[in-house]
Amino acid sequence: MAPKLSDQRDIDFVLYEQFKVDSFLTSEKYKTFNKKMFDMVIKEAKNLAVKEIFPTYTQCDKEGVIFENGTVKVPECLRKPHRLLVEGEWCALTENPEYGGQGLPFSIAQAAMEYITCANYVLTTYPILSHGAGKMIDLFGTREQKDLFLEKLYTGVWGGTMLLTEPGAGSDVGALTTSAKKLDDGTYEIFGSKIFITNGEQNLTENIIHPVLARIEGAPAGTKGISLFIVPKIWVNKDGTFGELNDVVCTGVEEKMGIHGSPTCSLSLGSKGKCRGFLLGTPNRGMQIMFHMMNEVRLEVGTQAFASANLAYLHALDYAKQRLQGRSIEKLADHGAGQVPIIRHPDVKRMLLKMKSYVEGIRSLIYYVAYCFDKKETATDKKEAQDYSNLVEILTPVVKAYSSEKGFDVCVEAMQIFGGYGYTREYPVEQMLRDCKIASIYEGSNGIQAMDFLNRKIAGNNGAFLDVLIREIKATILTARDHDNLNELAIKLEAALVLFEVTCKNTGNALLSKHMISAFACAHPLMEAAGDIIIAWMLLWRANISILKIDTKEKDFYQGKIKTAQFFITTIIPATIGKLTAITYENNPAASMEERLF
Repeated sequence: MAPKLSDQRDIDFVLYEQFKVDSFLTSEKYKTFNKKMFDMVIKEAKNLAVKEIFPTYTQCDKEGVIFENGTVKVPECLRKPHRLLVEGEWCALTENPEYGGQGLPFSIAQAAMEYITCANYVLTTYPILSHGAGKMIDLFGTREQKDLFLEKLYTGVWGGTMLLTEPGAGSDVGALTTSAKKLDDGTYEIFGSKIFITNGEQNLTENIIHPVLARIEGAPAGTKGISLFIVPKIWVNKDGTFGELNDVVCTGVEEKMGIHGSPTCSLSLGSKGKCRGFLLGTPNRGMQIMFHMMNEVRLEVGTQAFASANLAYLHALDYAKQRLQGRSIEKLADHGAGQVPIIRHPDVKRMLLKMKSYVEGIRSLIYYVAYCFDKKETATDKKEAQDYSNLVEILTPVVKAYSSEKGFDVCVEAMQIFGGYGYTREYPVEQMLRDCKIASIYEGSNGIQAMDFLNRKIAGNNGAFLDVLIREIKATILTARDHDNLNELAIKLEAALVLFEVTCKNTGNALLSKHMISAFACAHPLMEAAGDIIIAWMLLWRANISILKIDTKEKDFYQGKIKTAQFFITTIIPATIGKLTAITYENNPAASMEERLF
């Protein structure tokens, strides 16, 4: 029996019942598509994922990568599915067909990529980084740069990376020491070292394009003096042919807890004085340009963590239905009673329902961000477009951080359901847990996401980001108040939302006072509470739809949505209120704790 990688019915529910993405077909941008085409894309992605990609999931973990003499060999099992991704043009579904894209709505692309990502988290890192590098060139490159690089990157024929981190700088990008010197032909000589570079060297693609952050000689200190350069592994001539091998050398790969099929590399640039690159955009705008790629990749990281959680939940659910152990609670005294599937035990039901609520809520959240991208693209009113842009801004750090943390928690619960078997490699849930953990660390650790959430998204833009989010959540609560069976849930969520809004504004104001350090010490708890409330919003939104359909032939499906919302809002949200109450943005003990007291 083919493995179940995702819940197609729930995907359809989110696309066509919750967000009604088929309404985009009336827009000028997507008028050449129809719903049948949308469904066909998702179906083909599912077939590719099940038949060709998922069989490599555990295999690539066992094989790992091999580093020899400055080269990296990736697991051989990845070669065929990667080729199929390239040939099928799956690497840039939303981009301009002129450069190898498909021009699809973000929402449909998200659904297709859910299957591909769930099938093998590691494999998707290759096209994701290719697309991200291409996107920066698309937005900021010259016509010549686009002609040289864009189609190869968007189609995945060439690989891409992100060269930010340095040994002495870490997350403090402004402290980088990689330098750039302009040459007579207009290119730049690059010198420096970078670490923790995902897919920095690999043998899947014929070339790798490295976006590199470096400081031009004489540029200002800090992030204001950083520029971005396109540094090919193999030099690309003006006519598109290959030149000489560039002076980019892989000096090692990391031995990691998970994602063993993806090499995490250290790279030396210009050790022989022959590393060249093209300036992307204008000097000293490197961080602004790189943020476009980073934000895109952060959304993808949230999707990757969700994929692990989704897969872990489905495996745990299947196991719980089949695993016979113990008598039912009602027949504990009857020693002659037979064993029952563990899904009948109350605590297992609790764990599964908790996992289900996070998986379905996070799926809706991620798809909602894709939906906001689509609404921004198709809006005919400037204010409407700005509102959806604001929603993308405030939700991006939440998708990355909250999805990665709760996704890992779901994997932990899945392992618990498997018991001792889950801790062994006989079942893949232990790999899901290992692979998922990196999502909370890379592309900006979650503490950095929380600081961004508080400083730029809550306190920034005169509160406009927060205001539009609160408004949208209130609209869903108002709809739920009209349904007797959902009114109590609406009241509970509204109480939490009121406290959340007040806490956000008070903490944001504290950034401008003597309590700034205390406020930043609250950033992560505040963002975690925000994630809880946003997931509750998504689940209540789902319940609003389902309450109207419980008398249909899919009664069980819709009742399951209502039960999931009930569970989350009545068991998780009370704890969220506790988190918000515990936020002390004045004189926070974490802020006043001196190093000598640890």
